[in-house]
Amino acid sequence: MKNLVSRFAKDESGATAIEYGLIATGIAIAIIAAVNGVGTALSGKFVTISTSLK
Repeated sequence: MKNLVSRFAKDESGATAIEYGLIATGIAIAIIAAVNGVGTALSGKFVTISTSLK
């Protein structure tokens, strides 16, 4: 039993998967923020163009 607990404590394979998950989450948040900012700016440009065409 002691050997089993010792191996479980030393096993780091799950930690790597969690780290990759956190990195992917950070990248996704950055992409969403960038797309949201560009979308808002682009929407403003379309409103300006639409207003000037009327």
